[in-house]
Amino acid sequence: MVNRSLTMLKSMSTIAIDIRRATPDDASGIAETHDTSWRHAYTGVLPHKSLDSMVRRRGVGWWERAIRHSTNILVLDIGEEIVGYVTLGPNRVSTLPFEGEIYELYLKPEYQGVGFGKKLFSLARRELARIGMKGCVVWALEENENAVRFYSNAGGRDVAEGNETFDGSLLKKIAFAWN
Repeated sequence: MVNRSLTMLKSMSTIAIDIRRATPDDASGIAETHDTSWRHAYTGVLPHKSLDSMVRRRGVGWWERAIRHSTNILVLDIGEEIVGYVTLGPNRVSTLPFEGEIYELYLKPEYQGVGFGKKLFSLARRELARIGMKGCVVWALEENENAVRFYSNAGGRDVAEGNETFDGSLLKKIAFAWN
């Protein structure tokens, strides 16, 4: 069970920082984080219509169902606000020799660049190992320069490439992997 807590002091008050397994009560916070982080990451990369459709499809009800159906989701909770999440599970590409996959890792923009993503990523990899999955793969759109840089800096090896089509726009994606 993942449950890591850190504490930050700010003006004589304590703010709890926790990375933990998502519960149905987190669905609203995850949906909000998903909306904010996806629009930040993909505006100008994905066609507007595709991005808007993808974000709207993943509302509170979608996340509640995912959590209730045992989707592996970890959340970054800062001061009782969900500001990041990661989803993980079995690798979906049988031709890649890695058992685990991190499907998504997103933080609200104001929480990026200060180490929270690294911590969330590290705990997601540990969770994959804990549930018996050897190796890990993550896919990132090539045009999402922040994600490509993040996974490269985290030691990911470019092991495969592919394409995704969004409203007729063909975008390259890269698979990063860790043993």
